[in-house]
Amino acid sequence: MPNIETRADASYYTNYGGHPPQTDLLTDRAIVTEAYTVIPRGVLRDIVTSVFPEWTGTRAWVLNRPVAGGSTTFAQSIVEVTPGGGSQKPEPQAEVQSFIFVVAGVLTVTINGTEHKLEEGGFAYVPAGADWSVLNNGGDITTFHWIRKRYEPLAGVAAPGAVVGNEKDVVPGAMPGTEGKWRTTRMLDPEDLAFDFGVNIVTFEPGASIPFAETHVMEHGLYVLEGKAVYRLNADWVEVEAGDYMSLRAFCPQACYAGGPSNFRYLLYKDQNRQIAL
Repeated sequence: MPNIETRADASYYTNYGGHPPQTDLLTDRAIVTEAYTVIPRGVLRDIVTSVFPEWTGTRAWVLNRPVAGGSTTFAQSIVEVTPGGGSQKPEPQAEVQSFIFVVAGVLTVTINGTEHKLEEGGFAYVPAGADWSVLNNGGDITTFHWIRKRYEPLAGVAAPGAVVGNEKDVVPGAMPGTEGKWRTTRMLDPEDLAFDFGVNIVTFEPGASIPFAETHVMEHGLYVLEGKAVYRLNADWVEVEAGDYMSLRAFCPQACYAGGPSNFRYLLYKDQNRQIAL
């Protein structure tokens, strides 16, 4: 399957696949620890792709899955679909909900009989148990992030319905005291207890930072959409750039500093709105 070349005006990094020459050094920035994992874009090659049952014309890079000693609440993949490819039955587990975020091309998503066309920046929340399908009706490869999580019902609260939109139409919220230089685009309502996870886009302008070590119960999946930064993970400062992925376990301290010259933006998953099961 061919890979997409990154356009000069692209909003989201999508250049995956291929193979480095034999003359390249083996070293890269890939890191796996008990507190976090870093998967740099340079290791997202052809040889590490997966093929999913019930999908055609598709390959995927699995970025996160529940593993012992790692993040446990979610799975996340980058999915490439060639023209005409897709799936009439993408989700094999009825109890699992999904979130799709398109970074290149156009994806047709049909949820319970209603068709939606998602362009770059488009997203769809698919409730657990929904009848849904995805198809690339265009002439170019479509690339999207697919986040999956088993839904945790909440007594007295109805499960959420489908949510479809585009991040460019969502007004971001500025973090207090930052003059808007650190802001968050929330694609699912964090105040709605029906949702047991959130997916946000976090933006830092050059020079902005998380000025303390966030240490909290939520697990995170962070995919860098644009720019570069130095990210604090546990006791380490790690350089990250567009196309890199970070998986953070619960209570992994985190902070970052965006050095520029462009904005630093990442797609963020976190579990939320549920009591701790004992």
